[in-house]
Parts: sequence; structure tokens; C-alpha cells
Amino acid sequence: MKYLIVGLGNPGDEYQDTRHNIGFRVLDAFAKASNIVFQDRRYGFVAETSVKNCQLVLLKPTTYMNLSGNAVRYWMNKEKIEPERLLIVADDLSLPLGTLRLKGKGGAGGHNGLGHIEQILCSQQYARLRVGIGNDFPRGAQVDFVLSSFSPDDEAVIESQIPTAIEIIKSFCLAGLDFTMNHFNKRKPQLPAAEPQAES
Repeated sequence: MKYLIVGLGNPGDEYQDTRHNIGFRVLDAFAKASNIVFQDRRYGFVAETSVKNCQLVLLKPTTYMNLSGNAVRYWMNKEKIEPERLLIVADDLSLPLGTLRLKGKGGAGGHNGLGHIEQILCSQQYARLRVGIGNDFPRGAQVDFVLSSFSPDDEAVIESQIPTAIEIIKSFCLAGLDFTMNHFNKRKPQLPAAEPQAES
């Protein structure tokens, strides 16, 4: 079985560490743990690996967020992957920081990348792993917030959750959507242990 795992984000160094690029970041960590390297291919950076009997195509689109659907459609067609074997990893403002939620369908929720994928595929019936990035921003500052970097404290929370995101991706491929949702969606983010205070 072959799966397409897509991490959403924007290409370019200026976007590398932003909240909006959490999809890229999860896939980078997955690739590093799997000892594979992304190659610059059509519409995106692509890496391939296997988990037991499943083949995984990892894709980081280079179309920029608002045109993510073009890359998804191209690689689904090229690799002959059906929608039920597609998983999108994306940031989510509506979830608390570090919360991970897997869903099998749903609306875009104002996310431009998911919105374009829905438009191109003419469907909301695809799995998405949503990563909570918090929503601590004043009214009207959403764009600046998602294109900003994590604070050191927020960074620690996100970093602690990335291994679980990788587990979810593997479980989605090996055990299926329903099992993975039931197993992981009830978990709450584990906050990193506080640094011990030095004695004065």
C-alpha cells in the first residue's frame, strides 16, 4: 500500500521556523528519523520511505500555501494514490498549542492550504493531522501570528509533540484512520519539564 503524506508550509528560509510551517517541520523530523533526504521535484520536495509493508511518499509543496492543492493533485495522480491514503499535516489556530488531532474529513476552517486542496480535489473527504499553534494574538493580527516564530516556551511544547505526530502518521498507514483517531485524539500535550532553578 502506498500513502501520500503532505506537510503544508511555505518554501524559503524566511518561512522556515514560522507557525504556519509546522507541516514542513513534522515531515523534516520524520525524514531525519528515517534517514532519508528530500529531493527537489516537481511542485515540491519529496522523500520516500517504507514502514513495514507500507510505502510512504512525503511531500512538502513548493507552490506556497495558497496553491497547495496543485502539488497534492499532481503527486496523487503520479503515484496513483487514492484519497483514503492521503494525509495532510497542517497548523491549526483553533487548537491549543501542541494539541494533535486527526480527522478523516472536514472543512478548511479558514486555512488557505486546506481550502485550496478541498477546491482542487472537489472534496473534504481526506485525512488531516491538525497541529495546534495557539491563538494568542490581537484581533486582526492572524496573518502576522501564523507567519511568526514560536516563543522559546511555545517552541519547547511543539518540539515535545513532534515525535507523537510521527507516531500518528505511522499508525494512520499501518492501523488505519479509525484506530489512530481513537488511540491518539484523547491525548493531551505533555508539557516539557521545567528547568531546575540554580541555587543562589
